[in-house]
Amino acid sequence: MSVTIGAKMNRTDGVAKVTGSAEYGVDHVEVGMAHGAVVRSPVPAGRLLGIDADEARAMPGVIAVITAADQPDTHGGWVLQDQRILAVDQVRYEGEPVAIVVAESRAAARAALDAVRLDIEEWEGITLEQAAKGDARVIHPDWESYVPTFGVDHPRSGNCACEVRAEPEGVDDAFARAAHIVEGTYTANRQYQAYLEPKSATASYQHGRYVITTASQFPFNVRDRVAQFMGVRPSDVRVVGKTIGGGFGAKLDGWVEPLAALAAKVTGRTVSIRTSRAEDMLTCPARENATMTIRTALDAEGRMIGREFLCEMDNGAYSGEMPWLASLPLSVIGSVYKVHGPMRTICRLWYTNTPPTGAFRAVGGVYLYMAQEQHMDEIADLLGVDRREYRLRHLFADGDTSRTGQVFEEAGILREAFDKLEEHAPWQEVLDGLKPNQGVGIAAGVWMTNPMPGEVTIKMSEDGTASIVTAANDNGSGAVSMGLTQIVASTLGLNEGDVRASMPDTDVSGYDGGSQGGRTTAIVGTAALEASLQVRQRLVDIAAGLLEANPDDIELVDGQAKVKGTPSSAVPLAAVAATGTFTSGSITATSSYASPPIPFDPGCASGALFTTMSTPTYHVHLAVVEVDEVTGNVDVVRYVVVQEAGKVINPVGARGQVQGGVAQGIGYTLYESLRIGDDARLVERSLESYRLPLAVDIPEVEMIFLEHPDPKTGHGAKGLGEAPLVLTAAAISTAVRHATGKSVSAVPITPEDVVFALAGEESTS
Repeated sequence: MSVTIGAKMNRTDGVAKVTGSAEYGVDHVEVGMAHGAVVRSPVPAGRLLGIDADEARAMPGVIAVITAADQPDTHGGWVLQDQRILAVDQVRYEGEPVAIVVAESRAAARAALDAVRLDIEEWEGITLEQAAKGDARVIHPDWESYVPTFGVDHPRSGNCACEVRAEPEGVDDAFARAAHIVEGTYTANRQYQAYLEPKSATASYQHGRYVITTASQFPFNVRDRVAQFMGVRPSDVRVVGKTIGGGFGAKLDGWVEPLAALAAKVTGRTVSIRTSRAEDMLTCPARENATMTIRTALDAEGRMIGREFLCEMDNGAYSGEMPWLASLPLSVIGSVYKVHGPMRTICRLWYTNTPPTGAFRAVGGVYLYMAQEQHMDEIADLLGVDRREYRLRHLFADGDTSRTGQVFEEAGILREAFDKLEEHAPWQEVLDGLKPNQGVGIAAGVWMTNPMPGEVTIKMSEDGTASIVTAANDNGSGAVSMGLTQIVASTLGLNEGDVRASMPDTDVSGYDGGSQGGRTTAIVGTAALEASLQVRQRLVDIAAGLLEANPDDIELVDGQAKVKGTPSSAVPLAAVAATGTFTSGSITATSSYASPPIPFDPGCASGALFTTMSTPTYHVHLAVVEVDEVTGNVDVVRYVVVQEAGKVINPVGARGQVQGGVAQGIGYTLYESLRIGDDARLVERSLESYRLPLAVDIPEVEMIFLEHPDPKTGHGAKGLGEAPLVLTAAAISTAVRHATGKSVSAVPITPEDVVFALAGEESTS
């Protein structure tokens, strides 16, 4: 039976993953390959005085020990080129690569690590709190020499890696005439992506080209990072993708790949590098920690007439993509709820002597919405009004404008989401039904679909099946194995199992912006639909000739081309495709798509690199929690999501994304914390100490999908995978605040935090 949009379809990669036959990055083996292990800094900061590798080089099976003297004199970086492959002169975080041991086996390489002696003059490590004071030792003395990758610089100085400022006139006046001023400070810790497959890469260097095999969310980005670090053209690097064992943002950039490329160049061997779990946690670009302060001026009627927002974000030792994310508060704080007056926004991204931070599903929106919704509760409580009613009073409507000047043309969907939630879980009924020590929280938000371009080629085989050639992939979401496959199959009238997608290969596929930001089904799916329509037209034209019928009367159903109204007049698509191949040529089509640019106010802020939310979606979450007053444990007993999704392509996949996103959000809000100690070292250093949520911690999520198809994308799809996570901390933390009667200013909310709050004391966790 032909595949249709909006119906269930099994994943094309499901059997391979369940049976274990799928080849992940860590599974990749090449004949004669060597193995690399990375010597990492044992301290967060210090001067690198020397490396003694003589003993290691003499050990059995060791091929080479590579140091900074062997690397090109280049810098690399996604936004700002501030990093070397191996540390030179000084180390800037514990775990920073200092040398690479290459040996005939992984065991031999790792055994030689301890034989490499590092002479380091240790310095005091600088944390976010110390950096934000502005008087700490400058971590990058040469910061002024760093080159912006895309040619557009941004305000930065010393330890401030990026500063975004929006300072309109009238803010101070608004506070001067305010009837009430509400102020709150909120903090968020780091979150580790905790994927099952640690990072790995295999590299070879032949005839002036690097070939990298890796499980990357963004193969073209890896290509560009390796080219930067190795000082070659991007076309001199080929990246071949493998099945990804989870990523959630941590596998978007080049991490082990440049190390493997350097090792391959120096030794002339194919070299595989695979991190251990301890290494992965120590060096993973986790979700950043941040501190936020919000001040809001209210008039006598409770209207918000002015706001001030300050955010200090931890960049870690190097920048990655973080300078982009420093602009996110401009779109989040001051949207969703109307502030009838000016808003001052200052966001600073700080270099610290900690592992670089980076993308994690829903990036900084998770803690930004937490702070905004906590603040809305505090305002409502001060005014003595119902929290839901106060939100509705200030809710964005169609045509309202964000602080960047973006017009949210469909913001009225927020009100529809509140109404749908009210039908499903009436606010007053939920309040009346709460048991002792229970509380309810509510949160609303707008989120984006990453607009990066994507390209797809659809190729018909002579047996009537179709292949998708694209560099797009998914890190477990099913965006390719369900979303793209379903779009192509439904367009061509094919049955389940008759469409296959290739693994990414930057030599074969057109550019793709990676598995990030919920973009694959919406962006790449649009390209897949357009290419499929071109293929469909050729099939129809050829079938019309074979069936001696008008092309307008041909339909493609169940792997056949049929004449409408004449069931007996049909021909298999295999015959159609074969006819095309041996007459006019193989039936293929290529198409690409990128979201059109969104108008905004270019003068909205200085330093803003990321100014709009492309293809926005609108959401409301409700959470009910129960707090144990003795232990401080918090249980989420009910969770409701109203999710706007454009068009749901596969309902099973959509439900899985919502359930999974909420699960990750519960972990972030209540359990997970990759803490930085006063010495700039990670406190949690293994999955044993890093508390992940268990199945018993996760309720079954009640889901309500709102479909408002985007007229610009294929079938109207919008981003779906990130939004379920973006409001979880906001909804759960406001529920805990309601249950305890105490402000919740930090995530994760630990049992210690709850016990101390109930006792009126400050937690030390």
